[in-house]
Amino acid sequence: MPEIAEEITIPAPLDVVWPLLSDPATVAACVPGAELAPDKGDGLWRGSVKVRFGPTVATFKGEATLAYDHAAHRCSIDGRGIDGRGASRALAAATVQAAAEGGATRLAVAGSFTVTGPLETFANAGGVHVARALLAEFSANMAKLVAERAPAEPEPAAAPEAAPAAAPSPTPPPPPRQAAELSAFSLFWRALQSFLRSLLSKGRS
Repeated sequence: MPEIAEEITIPAPLDVVWPLLSDPATVAACVPGAELAPDKGDGLWRGSVKVRFGPTVATFKGEATLAYDHAAHRCSIDGRGIDGRGASRALAAATVQAAAEGGATRLAVAGSFTVTGPLETFANAGGVHVARALLAEFSANMAKLVAERAPAEPEPAAAPEAAPAAAPSPTPPPPPRQAAELSAFSLFWRALQSFLRSLLSKGRS
């Protein structure tokens, strides 16, 4: 059963990042190739993740339960999925712990997963490195979303010439744009970097 223990940093304060992490739709929008199905109110979040391998597109459909501890800034995830052809199945469990780190937010992700079927050998050999690549993409997309939603700097106030007009009501932030599909080359490159780092760290120990 492969296990993962990773930390990523999002360059924004915890009080800004945690509300975004608490919204499954926002989180899904930051995962490349992910789509979230409408909430049915049964406690299950359903969706899919699409990865492009050259001319071939693999789609994995699944469902997950999320448990939030807002006081501790922690989220527990239990999920399962099946690939489009029904040949490979996956089970995963993880905990995401958010903590303030200066003016940034550190996310500690710990969990394990199992894959059966044709993808089992690949998952056991390189699944951890693929997960690291996905986390890196997620972190970058979340940072972009935070930057897009940051309030603009106010302009210097000019001397009033007449009675000021009523201030317009604030507009709600736009929904997050869906992250692009994760290409095979990008995934392979990030996974290869993760694999090489793990070899170097073993060599120093």
